[in-house]
Amino acid sequence: MRFRPLNPLSRLNPSSYSMVATLPPPHSAQPEEDDQDEHLCAFANSRSLVIEAHPTPLSPSVPLLESERRVERAWEHWRRLGSPRLIVAPMVDNSELPFRMLCRKYGAEAAYTPMLHSRIFTENEKYRRMEFTSCQEDRPLFVQFCANDPDILLEAAKMVEPCCDYVDINFGCPQRIARRGNYGAFLMDNLPLVKSLVQKLANNLSIPVSCKIRIFPNLADTLAYAKMLEEAGCALLAVHGRTRDEKDGKKFRADWDAIKAVKNTVRIPVLANGNIRHMEDVKTCLGHTVADGVLSAESLLENPALFAGFRTSECRDEINCCPDDGGLDQAALVEEYLRLCEQYPVPWRMVRSHVHKMLGDWFKAQPQVRQELNSQSKLTFEWLYEMVNKLRRNLGGRVPLYTKVF
Repeated sequence: MRFRPLNPLSRLNPSSYSMVATLPPPHSAQPEEDDQDEHLCAFANSRSLVIEAHPTPLSPSVPLLESERRVERAWEHWRRLGSPRLIVAPMVDNSELPFRMLCRKYGAEAAYTPMLHSRIFTENEKYRRMEFTSCQEDRPLFVQFCANDPDILLEAAKMVEPCCDYVDINFGCPQRIARRGNYGAFLMDNLPLVKSLVQKLANNLSIPVSCKIRIFPNLADTLAYAKMLEEAGCALLAVHGRTRDEKDGKKFRADWDAIKAVKNTVRIPVLANGNIRHMEDVKTCLGHTVADGVLSAESLLENPALFAGFRTSECRDEINCCPDDGGLDQAALVEEYLRLCEQYPVPWRMVRSHVHKMLGDWFKAQPQVRQELNSQSKLTFEWLYEMVNKLRRNLGGRVPLYTKVF
């Protein structure tokens, strides 16, 4: 298995990929139904990379490398990427390109795409155009798929192979839709299928395959699961320290002991996922689990500057010394995010979701402005910028993010 260098964009196959022109996307890229939130928030520009309709030919199957060399290659690739430790987790409809770029500005060292459905990705050009874009600065990048068919997964993976650093398989989604679709964490009931999905990618891709998993209630089962994934060809393992039934992250604490046990069992890089609200959590988690990096999801949605050391007012009181106004607030982050959306267009539903999450504290003080946003069936950038200004005027100030003062 060969691992592709860090900058594969320079070697894109022009028959398979192209840069978006500064023209409106074709009609097929717009939803047929009259749901404004499903439309792109702006016309695509020349800096966003989208997948075109013609996949590259599948490469011939090659045998898995001998175990020791495979582990060496996994570490070589990880170190070539800079051994990133602060990583944006995959979030459906929320870890899209503009949000990834915002998080990268504020300290994120790598990022996952939202979970993409492998079958729909291979069949539907509009889905590819709307749900996955990237750019040259969007690296290192994990592109995550859910799947239950090895051949379809490989076809989807081949389409993104030139413009990412890992193809990731989602074995962690615990939601009902994953149960109905037979993917995500519900494949924990079918380990032979899990193994075949990993082997299919490991045997046929020129970049490594990574996996994101949840833990079993029994630690021994979790460790056997992790070892099986490594032996199947997984080159990096992200472990969410909750079981499939522990969906509520506020109710159930992630089990860092289980993540530590996985790290001590496998020989490939391991990422820890769960209980990351601010940088003190990052330091504590890395110290406890000895993991090679951390993922953050929900906390980043509220505070994309988390990895730069900023805290929300909710976390302020946990600082053991004097908290300081960091000179940044969530309204300013929303404005930065909106400018990125103008540069890298995404569906309005994603924009609306991020505005709600980032301005949660502000809306608590001004629920009438939240209601105005909810009742706005067709969003525009002008309306959103004015809404942010209205929040500032009504508050007569700001809700700051905080940093730690020593």
